[in-house]
Amino acid sequence: MNIPLRQYWSLLVVYLRPQKRRAALLAVVLLGSIALQLVNPQIIRFFIDTVKNGGDLSTLAATGLLFLGVGLATQALSVYASYLGTDVGWTATNLLRSDLAAHCLELDMPFHNERTPGELIERIDGDVTALSNFFSLFVVRIVGGGMLLFGALALLYREDWRVGLVLTLFAIISMAVLLRFQNFAVPATTAEREASATLYGFLEERLAGLDDIRANGAGPFVMRRFHEIARTLFHTGRKAQMMRTLIWVILIGFFSLGEIGALGMGIYLFQVGSITLGTVFLFFQYTELLQGPLEQISLELQDLQKAGASIGRIEELLKIKREMRDGAEDLPRSGALEVKFDHVTFEYAPGVPVLKDLSFELAPGRVLGLLGRTGSGKSSLTRLLFRLYDPTAGSVTVGGVETGHARLRGLRTRVAMVTQEVQLFHATVRDNLTFFDESISDARIMEVIDDLGLGDWLERLPDGLDTELAGNGGGLSAGEAQLLAFTRIFLKDPGVVILDEPSSRMDLATESLLERAMVKLLEGRTAIIIAHRLSTVARADEILILENGSVREHGPRAGLEADPTTHFHRLLQTGLEKEMA
Repeated sequence: MNIPLRQYWSLLVVYLRPQKRRAALLAVVLLGSIALQLVNPQIIRFFIDTVKNGGDLSTLAATGLLFLGVGLATQALSVYASYLGTDVGWTATNLLRSDLAAHCLELDMPFHNERTPGELIERIDGDVTALSNFFSLFVVRIVGGGMLLFGALALLYREDWRVGLVLTLFAIISMAVLLRFQNFAVPATTAEREASATLYGFLEERLAGLDDIRANGAGPFVMRRFHEIARTLFHTGRKAQMMRTLIWVILIGFFSLGEIGALGMGIYLFQVGSITLGTVFLFFQYTELLQGPLEQISLELQDLQKAGASIGRIEELLKIKREMRDGAEDLPRSGALEVKFDHVTFEYAPGVPVLKDLSFELAPGRVLGLLGRTGSGKSSLTRLLFRLYDPTAGSVTVGGVETGHARLRGLRTRVAMVTQEVQLFHATVRDNLTFFDESISDARIMEVIDDLGLGDWLERLPDGLDTELAGNGGGLSAGEAQLLAFTRIFLKDPGVVILDEPSSRMDLATESLLERAMVKLLEGRTAIIIAHRLSTVARADEILILENGSVREHGPRAGLEADPTTHFHRLLQTGLEKEMA
């Protein structure tokens, strides 16, 4: 896998441009540090030659103090350059991580269905973290090292062209080897990152299903698979590390040859009287300075190979484009919305329809009870309303606007859903209600809570809106979690509400609160209730029964209930819960 240098450069430019002032300051600090590193060997040469020529003590003392001052200043500038580089690098890294997360959130549902959350975490966090050094110390070491390299060679040519020529050849051969092996370890590093992503995905899935694993005694099987994946990561990681280290091993040999060449030339020129003893030491010092940048460049190229693998995978992810295009039409901003399915057929997989030629209309403000066995297409119907998917054939209309023509943000604001499994975050009650939207005031939140009759419930929480919830709503009952979900919907004020049997997991303490909240929620809104209990069906104006993706029965609830020939009437007689199992 060969990543062109222009690809590295383009990535650097995009994410360093917003920090151009700090990047410019970093360049100035680098130049100052490099200049001081080149000056110190000159001071040492002067000191040695002064001693050899019998110079006075005060001159030597002043020279020594100058050497110490320049050394301290060099270290201070180097530390500050590293600080600036790290700060700039991590800022750029976070910008890239934010862009990747936003890109993934916009991708179509089939993309997310094919990948585990653990894998995406590794892509967005792991691969981007591997680039942190590329964005920070890469600039300090590669650019700074290159400038130091050219500066040292220029001063060597000034002293003696023959020494400059020998060490120039040494630097050229070393750089040629470095460039030749630049991408040597990228394929192995890519395999290492892939193995890491597999391990993250495995751990995420198993931790999510921990209760089932324990209940079924599957622990030994999970551990066996874990060891297999970890073994693969170990072998791929070892191979990648060995290949990345190979460049460093090769450079050790070149460094030895460089020192031999510099000392040999220095001894020869000293013996023939062309240079002083201080200049011999100067040659040795500049040779050491050459080795430093080359070694830094070697280390950075190892990181560059890691970055190359990450850049390749990031580029691959960014090349995935969503097929679902955003519309340009706005839904009505207020009031209940009409829902219409017109000869809708929908397939997750080609040739396997989940919904078949489905047609129905739901007038604004009406409540639809949606019934059907598992697999009948109820969930797929609601996903089309949110436009998580587009229908294979036919059209879905909300508020007079076809979903394919509506702005996605507006559509998903005007349509809201309460599921049985409410997603809550490790954050305060306030943040869970507002989805971290700081523009929603506490006064507005309290207004909605009081309107729903949940004020007493909120007062029972230890810190009110500031109460910290554990991950997945730990510390709240299922009923309390759904009460939070109801409040979220009121804060959005949608025109269409979808309820997936919100009272199915309700405890007695919160059921009465939910009943009151549900009555308030349905006022002035169109609603679809996926029903599993008779008490929920009783609040519907219309009933729609799905069977194998098609409409088996649809009509006013009262009419279907009174007609003994209808399927709905038979469900009421035999028991809805039993029939819908």
